[in-house]
Amino acid sequence: MQISPIKDAIADAARAIVLPDGIGKLTCTGYVPDAVVAPCFFVGEVDVTYDQTMGRGTDELLITCRVLAGRADDRSAQRILDGMLSGAGPASLKQAFEAARGAPGQLALGGLADDIHLQRVQGYRWYEHAGASYVGAELAVRVIGDGRT
Repeated sequence: MQISPIKDAIADAARAIVLPDGIGKLTCTGYVPDAVVAPCFFVGEVDVTYDQTMGRGTDELLITCRVLAGRADDRSAQRILDGMLSGAGPASLKQAFEAARGAPGQLALGGLADDIHLQRVQGYRWYEHAGASYVGAELAVRVIGDGRT
């Protein structure tokens, strides 16, 4: 698996969510940006486990993504974040990642990986980014795919 295209495809998957009226679109990047425009989703750390199957058959990526909802108002930013972390609904990142898995028998992320799975949300708290504080959370995303490509 090639890591950079996968990170970009994860950002593309997150971009599909629809936030409530008046919020605007979710800014999404496949990299850690210098500065953010909230609400923002970006791909952060990548842990690679090689050789999950013999002969370089399968590698696994555990990718930590962050979503930063806002900083202007505690309550409204947390409600936006809660919508993105919900298991279903137009603003659900979980639902967006499920769609990125593809139909049964198809590869995930437009053919870049065998599968993608949003495993959990962690670290629901205030984050410091480029000198500003944002309410946000981390998402643990597991991607598996061919270790030879």
